[in-house]
Amino acid sequence: MIKLDQIFLSYPDGENKTDVLRGLSLDVNHGEAIAVTGPSGSGKSTLLSIIGTLLKPDSGKYYFNGVVVDDMNDAARAVFRNRSIGFIFQDHRLLPQFTVRENILLPALAQQRQTNQEQEERADFLLKSTGIATLSHKYPEQLSGGECQRVAICRALIMRPKLLLADEPTGQLDAENADKITNLLISINASEKCTLLMVTHAERVAKKAVKVYCLSNGILNL
Repeated sequence: MIKLDQIFLSYPDGENKTDVLRGLSLDVNHGEAIAVTGPSGSGKSTLLSIIGTLLKPDSGKYYFNGVVVDDMNDAARAVFRNRSIGFIFQDHRLLPQFTVRENILLPALAQQRQTNQEQEERADFLLKSTGIATLSHKYPEQLSGGECQRVAICRALIMRPKLLLADEPTGQLDAENADKITNLLISINASEKCTLLMVTHAERVAKKAVKVYCLSNGILNL
């Protein structure tokens, strides 16, 4: 499903540059659950941003189901990202002025001006399957951290993405809620047939994945 071939990326550092990814390669099969660990500053979030098409590498090739993502223009990348990739961040990034249900439906509204019946039913299904159906009309400020992250997961899944990217999804949660969210993501990976790629510094989270890679010195190692 995903193939990264010799990905290089550097950031400007004054008159010099800092190499973050140094010929990184990765193959991910459809339906796999992958975790990427590594020390802070090793480039884990940068890697996720490249896979999520939020960032372009300096060189190398990124293939998604055989299509060269790097060859897409900005408009095509935006459409591809909305339809094929779901994002979950450490800080859930819910919009405070919208209810739980409205936050979940936002990606659908980004594609069209109003939701359709299928998307409304999809939202109901996700609310029930993540155990937050009773919170549908509440606002983010009325929720716990674990509840907010469940809403973020529903929002990431509303468009039925082929790939789910989670950047430190349990980073701001206590151990109990972290376990619940991790188990939920693994369950979704199985039930939705959705490829899961998690970046985490937590060993207990990484162990739930089928494969665990460590990002160090700009490359990945199993």
